[in-house]
Amino acid sequence: MGKKRKHTETEAAANVKKDETAPERPKRTLLGFKNNDEDKKENDNPHVVFRNKEKVLVTCSRRISFRYRHLMLNLVDLLPHCKKDNKIESKESKGTALNELVELKSCSSCLFFECRKGKDLYLWMAKCPNGPSVKFLVNAVHTMEELKLTGNHLKGSRPILTFSSNFDKSPHWQLLKELISQIFGIPKDHRKSKPYHDHVFVFSIADDHIWFRNYQVGPRFCLNPIKIFGGSFGGPTLYENPFYVSPNQIRSLEKRKKAGKYAKKVKAKTRRKMHELENPLEVDEFADMWKK
Repeated sequence: MGKKRKHTETEAAANVKKDETAPERPKRTLLGFKNNDEDKKENDNPHVVFRNKEKVLVTCSRRISFRYRHLMLNLVDLLPHCKKDNKIESKESKGTALNELVELKSCSSCLFFECRKGKDLYLWMAKCPNGPSVKFLVNAVHTMEELKLTGNHLKGSRPILTFSSNFDKSPHWQLLKELISQIFGIPKDHRKSKPYHDHVFVFSIADDHIWFRNYQVGPRFCLNPIKIFGGSFGGPTLYENPFYVSPNQIRSLEKRKKAGKYAKKVKAKTRRKMHELENPLEVDEFADMWKK
């Protein structure tokens, strides 16, 4: 019978076999392959890296026109980190309903398109549930279908946000800049976004209006700030635009101008009649001569 191997010999043979085997394959993740050494480094690092988990709820009011609805859908296509919801009645209690919807959808911000009289479009930007929030009047709307530009950026790609230097001049513009950058800035590692940039969002101030451009696809629109509130869809007023004129006042002025034209015509007729009465025509002697 052969001699039994010693325990030390078996351990040495096992170590040789382990050395001969191939190294362990690194773990595969969504961001690529990861080694065990990297996991140890991440666990040893006491500093927690901030991760942007911004999600935006996009919805609109009932009886919105087709043109404004297309604008909302264009923004939904441009923001992969947004969630679309059903229409909501634009009442005084819409703030509480929207805050509940934002909480149910696990979102942190909201874009609410409110249409009144089928003509006027208002846009609410709000950070929920603690605020702040801004109410805009939307003008000069041009959707993607209307523009038909030659841009071809991929759906879900991240934009580069650019702001004009006017945003740093006053506190309310700085607040709007921060709010817009948080809502329109797509998180880096979002599951529906692409990890590169291929288009630009431009926000510029001209005549106290914010002009939005997406190069080179669209849509395009103009935002006229009305009020900035301290809470979500309400609360204390932080800023009120002194140059804002509501669309109802503009329409009433146009009606008064038209009514003024009619009043001028009526006065001209009365002046003509008074002139004819004051200066009657002389009787013609030969007027009845041909009747005989």
